[in-house]
Amino acid sequence: MDEVMADALSEHVRRYNAAFAARLTLEDLRGRHLEECIPAERREAAAAMLDPTFFEDLAVLPDCQDVIRELAAFHDVFIASAAMDVPCSFDAKYRWLRRHFPFIPSSRIVFCGDKSIVDADYLIDDLPRHFARFKGRALLFSAPHNAGEIRYPRVRSWAEVRDFFRGLGALPAAVTTLPSSPPAPRRASACSSAGSR
Repeated sequence: MDEVMADALSEHVRRYNAAFAARLTLEDLRGRHLEECIPAERREAAAAMLDPTFFEDLAVLPDCQDVIRELAAFHDVFIASAAMDVPCSFDAKYRWLRRHFPFIPSSRIVFCGDKSIVDADYLIDDLPRHFARFKGRALLFSAPHNAGEIRYPRVRSWAEVRDFFRGLGALPAAVTTLPSSPPAPRRASACSSAGSR
């Protein structure tokens, strides 16, 4: 979810800067993870900022809701989150998903450590490590930390995700009204932080 559907990084940076009177920017993180930009003596305190409420009020990335809604109208979309990385995040992430993506059934929300367990055609993620064992097609969602990654096709926004699936014929050229009940699913799209089959 983080950095694909939810803007967690901006909140991390905001909290870090407020706590330490620092001036870290998203550009400073280009090609690096946040912890690589934080002095060693501050890492433990910075990690403690990921309290159970951290994930509940994150901003939704632009166009994310609309594009996932469109995909869900034509495909089985699963949301996969590596919530095991931050175990205290389960409840807040689930509430965030229910609030912002009520059209995704709870049965299609997967909290896991290894996203390869999701049997989908596509996995959209910001972390290349999630593609290593995934059997479908990877789409790398741009984030500062993956700026130098060149092994996977890249999408820079949810508008580009929409264009990608339209280019495959997996979404109509223009969706003006969505069907009240989706047609029989075609195995075509997946979002990991949004995933589908």
